[in-house]
Amino acid sequence: MGRRYRLYPTEEQDKVLTKWGHTVRALWNVALEQRNYLWKQRRHTMRAIEQCKQLTAGRAELTWLAELPAQAAQQVLRRLDRAYDNYWNPEHPAGFPQLKKRANRVAVPLPGQSVEVRKLNRHWGEVKLPKLGWVRLRLSRPLGGNIRNATVSRDGLGWHVSFGVATGWTAAPPNGKPGCGIDFGVAASAYVSTEAAPRVKPDGLTKAEKNRLRALEQRKARQITYAKKHADGRYSNRLRATIAAIGKLRTREANRRQDFTHKLTTDLAKNHGFVGIEDLRVVSMTASAKGSAGQPGKNVAQKSGLNRAILDNCAGERRRQLAYKCPQYGSQLIAVPAARTSQTCAACGEVDSESRVGCGRLFACARCGHEDDADHNASVEIEARARRTGGSVTNSTRRHPAVPSPARMRRRTREAQPTASG
Repeated sequence: MGRRYRLYPTEEQDKVLTKWGHTVRALWNVALEQRNYLWKQRRHTMRAIEQCKQLTAGRAELTWLAELPAQAAQQVLRRLDRAYDNYWNPEHPAGFPQLKKRANRVAVPLPGQSVEVRKLNRHWGEVKLPKLGWVRLRLSRPLGGNIRNATVSRDGLGWHVSFGVATGWTAAPPNGKPGCGIDFGVAASAYVSTEAAPRVKPDGLTKAEKNRLRALEQRKARQITYAKKHADGRYSNRLRATIAAIGKLRTREANRRQDFTHKLTTDLAKNHGFVGIEDLRVVSMTASAKGSAGQPGKNVAQKSGLNRAILDNCAGERRRQLAYKCPQYGSQLIAVPAARTSQTCAACGEVDSESRVGCGRLFACARCGHEDDADHNASVEIEARARRTGGSVTNSTRRHPAVPSPARMRRRTREAQPTASG
């Protein structure tokens, strides 16, 4: 399990951690370039064990590398091994390892044996980092296990420390609660089949924060233009302060989005026997419509706005959280095919695009006249498909629980019935 806490280093500790973060980035880039060079020139695959031997020699000659704890440097090389393993794994979506830019997140990885945590009082604690000593942290929740690894990172709001903790938990037995289907959308962030109203994600930023963000973005553009014309592209302290202020607002928005996502997924996993979701391909859904110079796309601005709205609802992150939360609470996550769930009538099973006139929020079946909110109708259909593919069929209203697609089965049943003329 993961545990994340807010760090409150002193001014001197902040400088040291920042320096370590840039050293980690440089070490990653050098190690990656070395592996790429050896493979291109000699077809030799270098791993962390071989690079660790050279790391010892490099620390004896380079002062900036020696200032970084040896455990952190070794963890960087091991993570590079993992990045290559993920790339070679055909079942993993990771791409080829990339160089880290200066604008990337500042992070220092450490093994669990090199850190120590102690509790000061109910709300505060300290973590002991190698070569740095004790650093105060906000003890927002207990660790609950043994520390396996740690990562010190910085975002727009400050420093944090993340622990990988071995809690020893096992999957809970089935809770016996009724299941549900959930439709992730844009207008309605999440519509549960057993609920009468959608769950809407609140705005990540208030109106005043949005206005301030817009002003900061405009100021940043002006400062970058000035730096290119008069300072050879070098960033001034004022420009860096503007970038930091933008990062603070963006991080605050991301934290609020993550807070809503965690509350939603925890509630779904805890209060349902199974959770049916669509097997969405978010990467394909958010592909750019820009096109090429020879064949430019159409409605590019509208598609860009839709892509931002889809990504803001983070359907992939919700699925990832449900995948590990459902076993904790005795429920099951079932992903069903997403094809035509928004065009299928949950009452009679008719699949007709005319039931969604203008793609509005109303679903009106062209065959039986059933009317419902389009997202709620889709969530009911998702629940029905989940019951067929792997969920419990207890108390199911369907007559053929072994058929994967209930809509297809209902159509076959109607087609098999004799007509009045026959």
